[in-house]
Amino acid sequence: MGVFDDLKLPAGVLYGDDVLKLFTYAREKQFAIPACNVTSSSTVVAALEAAKDAKAPIILQTSQGGAAYFAGKGVKNSAEKQEASVAGAIAAAHYIRSIAPIYGVPVVLHTDHCAKKLLPWLDGMLDADEAFFKQTGTPLFSSHMIDLSQEPVQENIETSAKYLARAAPMKQWLEMEIGITGGEEDGVDNSEVDNASLYTQPEDIWTIYQKFSPISPYFSIAAGFGNVHGVYAPGNVKLHPELLGKHQKFVAEKLGGDDKKPVFFVFHGGSGSSKEEYREAISHGVVKVNVDTDLQWSYLTGIRDYVTKNIDYLKTQVGNPEGENKPNKKKYDPRVWVREGEKTMKTRVEESLRDFNAAGSL
Repeated sequence: MGVFDDLKLPAGVLYGDDVLKLFTYAREKQFAIPACNVTSSSTVVAALEAAKDAKAPIILQTSQGGAAYFAGKGVKNSAEKQEASVAGAIAAAHYIRSIAPIYGVPVVLHTDHCAKKLLPWLDGMLDADEAFFKQTGTPLFSSHMIDLSQEPVQENIETSAKYLARAAPMKQWLEMEIGITGGEEDGVDNSEVDNASLYTQPEDIWTIYQKFSPISPYFSIAAGFGNVHGVYAPGNVKLHPELLGKHQKFVAEKLGGDDKKPVFFVFHGGSGSSKEEYREAISHGVVKVNVDTDLQWSYLTGIRDYVTKNIDYLKTQVGNPEGENKPNKKKYDPRVWVREGEKTMKTRVEESLRDFNAAGSL
């Protein structure tokens, strides 16, 4: 038994009630799904191949910068319109929608970290969602993330609630962040924030739950428990995943029902964390763990090692250690060396699927 047998979910991109079913099942069975930041078709297929071989669901997400890269660095991306980020995210969504079913796994199609200055990006994607919904009955994306954690708490909650209300008619999931994730990633620099801001308070979680629940059940919270983006030496970051258990208890007691874990939590800044930290967080209702920094590194290592090993074949089109007239095309064909990056990234995604207890969950 597993996701397919128990939930009857389709392969390919999920929407609405199917996303809710998957996250509810993950919370009950105590596994989390890696959310892989993708920037190209190559990184998409690496993550999908890992999920296929590990027999697990996967979350594919684009950041604002990653979406712009998907469109192309030569395209204008103004602060007012975010046109490259909008176009790149939409292109990535259509590509993932078309290719995901052949891999035979459920996929949540998500977007990452939309700060206040990037709201035109979210607006543009929601415009596309609504147009697609009108045509097909589903939004283009499974879910979006709005990150107003650097704004005053009340503004964060009120603005996020407005976007949840916009997404609600499409049964579209919204992830919001409360409590800052430290460090720096993809243009979001929180490396100098007050350490106290890295830890969310249970009262804030309850306030969000009260505000959001009447609007829609399709939401999750990225709560701060010491999380930091990027890579860091062991011991330099003080994670307290037990705080998520206290948040769940606080909300559950306020609700007064039988559900001991009513909140869907998200783990940001996971690179460099221990397996024990991941699994404790998952035991407290984390259903999604963001993985980006480690995937970037793993993708590089395959290409780096290939180039290092074959450097004498990559200096000229013709001529190598086997002879001065020997052609090198089979060595410099992008399908060869890009594939090496895909293979090492795939291995790292599979590691996350195992660490988060998601492997074999289908």
